[in-house]
Amino acid sequence: MSLLKLKNIYRIYQIGDIEVRALNGVDVDVEKNEYVSIMGPSGSGKSTLMNIIGCLDTPTSGGYELDGMTIHQEIKDGSGIASDDQLAVIRNQKIGFIFQTFNLLPRMTALHNVELPLIYAGVPRLERLERAKAVLESVQLADRMYHRPNELSGGQRQRVAVARALVNDPSIILADEPTGNLDSKTGHDIMNLISNLHERGNTIILVTHEHDIAERASRVINMLDGKIHLDNKKK
Repeated sequence: MSLLKLKNIYRIYQIGDIEVRALNGVDVDVEKNEYVSIMGPSGSGKSTLMNIIGCLDTPTSGGYELDGMTIHQEIKDGSGIASDDQLAVIRNQKIGFIFQTFNLLPRMTALHNVELPLIYAGVPRLERLERAKAVLESVQLADRMYHRPNELSGGQRQRVAVARALVNDPSIILADEPTGNLDSKTGHDIMNLISNLHERGNTIILVTHEHDIAERASRVINMLDGKIHLDNKKK
């Protein structure tokens, strides 16, 4: 069963007199519990595709459905597009983000950073504390939950980011170069953690420029010039 569907997606930017087609007619279906990596050179469209999947950007035209919800209809007159408020709710409830730069709030403890999506979702205080603690324990950070980011190693900060991505039980986890700021050993540990999340039933979409990381996925999409150049599913 498809978790997300992108149909004939275009993302066009106008820079002066120049039209830049960051995405040039992209079709993608991702099923529940798939593990997909997206690769491609700089300017290939992979980051734009990730931003549209994550509802951080909207397509110029084309259709997008996520978990049975219409995010953008395949029309060009401006109707059928989710509002900014609706997109914020979808991001909060349906999508967990793991960023290369961690994106943690420096003055907050690990626990409070993980709590944030639950605060935005209106979850009562005691319940969100219990859920945040439980997910930090699941990523082996029970003894670091009251530490601030500057008191944590890079790998520990990324584990906090993973916990934050998981705490709202999202439909999909988007990981954008999750090992980009980590040494090789720590990066290997984080990728093992992401593989474990997939084995537990999470749907993973990962953007990377590293072939060995991409090959951990069960499906590798290669982008080129705003289009899908190759789409290989492992048997």
